[in-house]
Amino acid sequence: MKLNDELTNAIASVTEAAAIAAMPWIGKQNKNAADDAAVSAMRERLNNLNINGEIVIGEGEIDEAPMLYIGEKVGNGKGDKIEIAVDPIDGTRMVATGENNSLAILAAGFEGSFLQAPDMYMEKLIVGKQAAGVIDLNHCLEYNLDAIAQTLNKSIEQLTLAILDKPRHHDIINDLRAKGINVITLPDGDVLASLYATMPNNSIDVMYGIGGAPEGVISAAIAKALGGDMQARLITRDIAKGNSAENREYAVSEIARCHKMGTDVNIKLSLDTLVRNQDVMFAATAITKGDFLSGVNQQAQYLQTHSLVINGSTHSLRYIENYHLR
Repeated sequence: MKLNDELTNAIASVTEAAAIAAMPWIGKQNKNAADDAAVSAMRERLNNLNINGEIVIGEGEIDEAPMLYIGEKVGNGKGDKIEIAVDPIDGTRMVATGENNSLAILAAGFEGSFLQAPDMYMEKLIVGKQAAGVIDLNHCLEYNLDAIAQTLNKSIEQLTLAILDKPRHHDIINDLRAKGINVITLPDGDVLASLYATMPNNSIDVMYGIGGAPEGVISAAIAKALGGDMQARLITRDIAKGNSAENREYAVSEIARCHKMGTDVNIKLSLDTLVRNQDVMFAATAITKGDFLSGVNQQAQYLQTHSLVINGSTHSLRYIENYHLR
């Protein structure tokens, strides 16, 4: 079964709605309000679609409403069975502070397309099409960078790596720079980093780091649709955030939730495990202006949105500029 343009356009309208709803909160220093607005708009638009949808990975679980929670049914129930991996805003802090590169994003596919996992941390290693097949997360990062460099006919000093600028990554960043690797740090938004690594004519050779599992599955959909590669590992909070008693206790519940969903922590997940077929799509609409897309443009009589839609069924990438009349 293939994702046709009618279905992908309908699903892409969900990120448009989220971006428009978040736009009034740009620069207002209230990332929770921005996220709540985007979630509400996404849910409303999803429930108007002619799909029998389910959130399979998201930012919350059933006891964490109003987030789009794992297992939530969306759509009018009359169309195809669709799985959705959602992140209403990739870069909520950037919306709150008015910085560039905040996106409303989701990935979608038919039933059985995506890994099901809790909202937790995930270690990710992502490359574009030219380096597909050479990465192995069971080996150290240096081993992988050597393999990528060799495949791309580059020296390791010629590689460019994208990573989130988080305290948990600072030792890695310093070590990579000491080796002469060009490291691009992003304040937030590791889906953006995944786009950098997998888009045609990409300027980034590899994305690495620990971020959210929802963003990881969405990034895997991008890699799958564009012929790239990705490996990942679910990471408990005590490893990602520090070995405190509170984090250790939370890690126990994360492991239990993983087992309930049929997966486990600290094991390598291949791209085919994360996304099980090619018939998946990714949609992103810019909230603030960014490197790939212009942000929501507010005019007296209309709102202008700019979106990116990647369709794995057709191996296509489209930019959509829409005018939403007031």
